[in-house]
Amino acid sequence: MSQTFHLCLATDTLAADAQTLGVTIEDLQSIQVEVIVTLAQTNQIARSTQQPEWYLQLDYHITLPLKSLAAQLDWPTWQPTQVGFADYLWEQTCLECFLAGGLITDRLIDNSVSINDANEIGIDGVDANKISAYIEINASPDGRYALYEFTSYRNPATLPPTPLLQADGQTRAFINWTGSHCPLSNSSGSNGIANNGTANAEQNSLSAQIEPAIDSLTPNTSTANSYLYKRSFTVPLSQLSNAKAVINDIGIEYIHPCVILRFATTVSTRLGTTALYFAPKHASPPDFHNLQYWSIFDKQAELAR
Repeated sequence: MSQTFHLCLATDTLAADAQTLGVTIEDLQSIQVEVIVTLAQTNQIARSTQQPEWYLQLDYHITLPLKSLAAQLDWPTWQPTQVGFADYLWEQTCLECFLAGGLITDRLIDNSVSINDANEIGIDGVDANKISAYIEINASPDGRYALYEFTSYRNPATLPPTPLLQADGQTRAFINWTGSHCPLSNSSGSNGIANNGTANAEQNSLSAQIEPAIDSLTPNTSTANSYLYKRSFTVPLSQLSNAKAVINDIGIEYIHPCVILRFATTVSTRLGTTALYFAPKHASPPDFHNLQYWSIFDKQAELAR
């Protein structure tokens, strides 16, 4: 089974946002954002000495209740030539996910207090933001993406943030886009996931071959007056360690999938936009980086698939 997150809308500016977009508060609260997170591993291939590798798959499903909202939504069309690393994706519609845990902490920083200590005494018992390294994943519907590393809450504070590098310390980490009508992998190999050492240029070329199922507003077949958007991608966990990721070393303790939807306030220009923030839980004002609002990653449920 997979772990499903139903994201809720931040309400700090809800009334003003509804007025700006020309809809009711109830209309905005009717927007459905669902993220399905699956922990899986590649199939055993070729030589018996090769171990399967673990990866996370994230499936984003967004349903808008009104044609007027669909018409205003900034949802970039899939562009194969755009697939690759890009900064500042959060300034547009952005599919995001934050990850924290032992594997990430060991990869990024040697902390005197571990994320496991927070688990034992409760996430509210310590200032987890000060003790935990974490990763931020950004993805645009058009194919661009970014993975960033933080040693603690918004640290380093530079903009754009520090890119997450693979275990070789030189190659930027990547995601693999997937589509519902395509094999899980962007690679031509039979194991279903791009090889651990794949260079960015090669990976981007492979990713560009995947065209997600929905590129623009499309009526949901189950409800005539709703509009469904989808994107899916995988994150190979081998990027976080030189060693093959094995069952006891998954090391993801907390997860926080979230979405920013940006809407144009006029049809003729995108200079005026309204951003809506979706997450399982929200700080006030919204702050995706605040680990105290993140969810425990249910690894056991994932492994029971």
